[in-house]
Amino acid sequence: MLDLGQIRNEIDGIDKQLVELFEQRMKLTKEVAEYKIQTGKKVLDREREKAKIESVTKLVKNKENVHAIDDLFSQIMANSRKGQYQLLEAMGQTLRQPYEAIYEIKKDGVKIVYQGIPGAYTQEAACNFFGEDCDNYDVPTWRDVMEAVKNKEADAFVSAGSSGAVLVGGQVIVGRLPGVERPPIGAIVPTDNSCVLIVDSGANVDARPDFLVQWAKMGSIYMENCVGIKNPRVAIVNVGLEEEKGNQLVKETYPLLKACDDINFIGSIEAREIPRSGADVIVCDAFVGNVILKLYEGLAGTLISKIKGAFYSTLKSKIGALLVKGALKDTLKTMDASEYGGAPLIGLNRLVVKTHGSSKAKEIKNSVLQCVTFSKSNINEKIVESLANMPHTDTESEK
Repeated sequence: MLDLGQIRNEIDGIDKQLVELFEQRMKLTKEVAEYKIQTGKKVLDREREKAKIESVTKLVKNKENVHAIDDLFSQIMANSRKGQYQLLEAMGQTLRQPYEAIYEIKKDGVKIVYQGIPGAYTQEAACNFFGEDCDNYDVPTWRDVMEAVKNKEADAFVSAGSSGAVLVGGQVIVGRLPGVERPPIGAIVPTDNSCVLIVDSGANVDARPDFLVQWAKMGSIYMENCVGIKNPRVAIVNVGLEEEKGNQLVKETYPLLKACDDINFIGSIEAREIPRSGADVIVCDAFVGNVILKLYEGLAGTLISKIKGAFYSTLKSKIGALLVKGALKDTLKTMDASEYGGAPLIGLNRLVVKTHGSSKAKEIKNSVLQCVTFSKSNINEKIVESLANMPHTDTESEK
């Protein structure tokens, strides 16, 4: 019988070694920073980091641990970069210019504020998209960046922080557009040949029919102008295709959507048709939407893990994996949700985008691109115009 105490003692011993090795690594990182001061080299070397990740993952004997090692070393290098930046600044090598406590980056006249620390994925994303010479600025709190968005010092806000803080800050600080009753979170997920927007996917668990009608209109405008899908098909999530099916909310909302002349409402959609590109915008309350989203994410991760496990199971399967590697990689990329950026909180005075706390540089970068497109498409003006003729039942909507 296994001795749990003995196993834990062995783990404690390994942890002690890991701490000692990490401190040795950070000591060497300090020497690297001193070298960079002397030579004028930049802290971030993306090619070096990419090569490092590839080399350490090749050392992994148990392939089930590859992703964990990838994440671990990505975080170690992020902390190493942060330490280098702090040391460089402590030694008088100023890397950042003061700017009223916000991060600001520019692209074709668009300003975007986002949270992050030197060396984090937010910085890497900025460098990937805006070039290595982009500046970094301190951000004391998420409220500061929200205030910057509200005051039009920035056009949009991308955050991988607390969902609750982003939701509350978005509505209370940035404020709702005129006529918008409850801003929804719109999650964009991949389908077999495109993508679909789920509204609401997390903001409003309890909803009314008029909320869903607004979300359908806003989601349709967003997909047409930000994603580029002309005359997007709008559907309401249901347990069947017949108009008389569904719970009370669905039954009351269906005829209202059917009567909307400014959206391409195609009726009900069952969950199994969502990944088959059955619609471009699907409307539901946040309880249903979040369940769909989380199932999507969990199932995708499980399938990918199973496929990789099968490829590594035998010598024949490994040879087969080499033959299909390119095609499989291209296929999996089309089903990668991070290609579409984060989830926009639609209906605010300015755009706020929420990404996963575990988001890597690619998703942050694509969220930034999302903001640039949104800012240039006058989406908010189109939303206000679309909602202008709807009866408003929420007298507390922020102007």
